[in-house]
Amino acid sequence: MTSFEPDTMLVHEVVPSPNHGERAGNRLPDMILLHYTGMPEADKALQRLCAADSEVSCHYFITEDGRIIQCVPEARRAWHAGEGSWAGETDINSCSIGIEIANPGHDGGYPDFPRRQIAAVTALCRAIMRHRYIRPERVLAHSDIAPGRKRDPGEKFPWMILHHAGVGQWAKPAPIVPGPSFEFGDSGDAIKNFQAVLRDYGYGIQADGYFDQTTRDVVTAFQRHFRPALVDGKLDSSTLITLRSLIEASRFGRASHVDHTDDEVHAGHAEDDSFEPQT
Repeated sequence: MTSFEPDTMLVHEVVPSPNHGERAGNRLPDMILLHYTGMPEADKALQRLCAADSEVSCHYFITEDGRIIQCVPEARRAWHAGEGSWAGETDINSCSIGIEIANPGHDGGYPDFPRRQIAAVTALCRAIMRHRYIRPERVLAHSDIAPGRKRDPGEKFPWMILHHAGVGQWAKPAPIVPGPSFEFGDSGDAIKNFQAVLRDYGYGIQADGYFDQTTRDVVTAFQRHFRPALVDGKLDSSTLITLRSLIEASRFGRASHVDHTDDEVHAGHAEDDSFEPQT
């Protein structure tokens, strides 16, 4: 693929990937999906995303030092999501814009995300949300749409920081306290009701009252995103209360809105140390 004009002035460089196609039904993207690269070296990850034989790609790639590289025009369907679902949607690639964040991931020591990198992610998401009219709650983790298959960007990703800038949804996690919990193999109406709430929020899960592997995977994905202090796949009071708080915040429109401040400034002038995981 030849070079193209970037979709936002925040882009530092265009490195075209040949791996893309038409969005199904000329669908306009209304979701942003965040990934980590999961490779030790950022340049090797970018090479893979731009290699024709890899059959993977992304719209944007963000380096550790906050440089934003565009690989696929937003109008095109990049190949980043794989098999997954959200709110009944199964062709996630057709409805989303994929952002790859350079980080070795869980298998590579999973370092903290540098501040400059997170500032760039935030600024880019805000810019896309403005010109694509994407709602904050439609900024999701790869693990949200593919529980059990994906873990990225993981529990160290500072969703709370993004939310305060109007990107993504967040509710303060409820404290983790000793007490009973549901786990794999359990069943009952309480589990069925919890599954229904997770399903209504968007996760791909059946409300059948059985705490099966899919339920454990979805609970784990939820915890990675919204209760990152303890990711154990068990339904405890903290996880349940956090989910209820999230639903309440969504219902009453407490999600932050994107303003029109100069995101280019935010992307280029952040401190260089790393974020600690949020609690």
